[in-house]
Amino acid sequence: MKKIKLFAISALAVTCLATSSCTKDFEELNTNPNETVVATPASLLAPALHDVVTRNNNRALRLTNELMQVHATILNNDEIHRYVIRPGESDYMWNNWYLQRTNFVNIYNSALVTQNKSYMAIGLILDVWVTSLITDMFGDVPYSEANKGRDGILQPKFDKQEMIYKDLFAKLEEANALLASVEAAELAAGVLPPAMLPEDERSLDPLYNGNLNLWRKFGNSLYLRLLMRTSDRPEAGASNKIREIAETNPSFYPIFSNNAESAILRYTSTLPLVSAFTNMREYDFNGSHGLTEFFVNNLNAMEDPRRTKWATKFGSDYYGIPSGYAAGNIPERQSSYPKALMNEPLLGNIINYAEVQFILSEAALKGYVTADPKSYYDQGVTAAITMWNLEVPAGHLAKPAVAFDPAAGFEAKMEQIMLQKYFTLFFTDFQQWYEFRRTGHPVLPIGPGVQNNGQMPSRFRYPVVVQSLNGANYNAAVAEMGADDINTKVWWDID
Repeated sequence: MKKIKLFAISALAVTCLATSSCTKDFEELNTNPNETVVATPASLLAPALHDVVTRNNNRALRLTNELMQVHATILNNDEIHRYVIRPGESDYMWNNWYLQRTNFVNIYNSALVTQNKSYMAIGLILDVWVTSLITDMFGDVPYSEANKGRDGILQPKFDKQEMIYKDLFAKLEEANALLASVEAAELAAGVLPPAMLPEDERSLDPLYNGNLNLWRKFGNSLYLRLLMRTSDRPEAGASNKIREIAETNPSFYPIFSNNAESAILRYTSTLPLVSAFTNMREYDFNGSHGLTEFFVNNLNAMEDPRRTKWATKFGSDYYGIPSGYAAGNIPERQSSYPKALMNEPLLGNIINYAEVQFILSEAALKGYVTADPKSYYDQGVTAAITMWNLEVPAGHLAKPAVAFDPAAGFEAKMEQIMLQKYFTLFFTDFQQWYEFRRTGHPVLPIGPGVQNNGQMPSRFRYPVVVQSLNGANYNAAVAEMGADDINTKVWWDID
């Protein structure tokens, strides 16, 4: 993998490289003449994938889990749980997501030269994944002209989120068709499925060990996530495509069918695939905050066996603290994250089978598909527990806090689906927050110390460095969106 000695580059420089907003001289000065200019797709895959998942975990701990009341700080100067988001929070995600998007685009472009359809598809899927994280965080962002510093585009324009999503869908269609053609060609040649990467490259794929059928299922499962995200926008055509994937043409759009197929970068205890928290002090991981009442009380009400994996006992039981408490009224920490989570392989989750089942349950509830939402819901609840190598307790699906009520109203059913999905998205980048913004579920209590008029932030502000280095395009984007403010809604976020 070609590197530019990133450890020696300042944060500003990384931003410049990632967004193609600096001078060509900088790149020339930091290029090693002895390294290969074009890296192979196989060599780029694992480092870039691990970097994104690891940094997503880092920010899930710092940001998502505070905003979404998984835990609350016991440090009075940390106000994320009060909806106070400082502009500097944006830099970390923007810099690193764009940096690794360059590698995912390069996987595609390098494979395009040799018409390697397998890596073309993998590059497209990963490009879509990281780009969706960027645009769902900020709204309109550089896309069509981003990551093109070598082409002389140093101040990329911002594209509308609607247009970005349209292109993301086109890329997922292309990826699916590419992998379908690989499988068809191998079948015609008498090669038994599933289609695989060359044997010497399989160990370089930390996600699926070269199984292209599972990469295809990953792409289409991601497609369902993003279609559902845009489903309140009729112009996106999401409902018809969800129906096509799930019911009318499922053989051409295979999706996850069990937990083992989930896209999870399973961490190991040895380099290079170590957890984001391996080298973190235990205090920084679980000592400066406690699990919240919302998180713990819901697990308690369901008697959910995942408590044993996710929470320590306080005395003889599990207890949480309030989120959004008033300044100065710091509660005593009670249940917290177990130390074992610091190296838990399942924290490398990207998208899993249970999430797909909850997407389909919502789709059924909204009439996008004809199946019973309860069937998908029950499968999702079961898979979400067994994914953690736990047994589903006897009678679990019939418990009052778990049982899907067909007689309930629409919002009550949405609350059930989204509460279960909330727990399924534990430590999955910003997905809990993105889904809350989209649906308003699960309903979170508002503490007395919450600021921002008690309103959950709708996005993060653009990084300050973007304003200074790409001012004209930044100003145009802000004028289009309305304001560079945490309460400005992105395109798919409709009240």
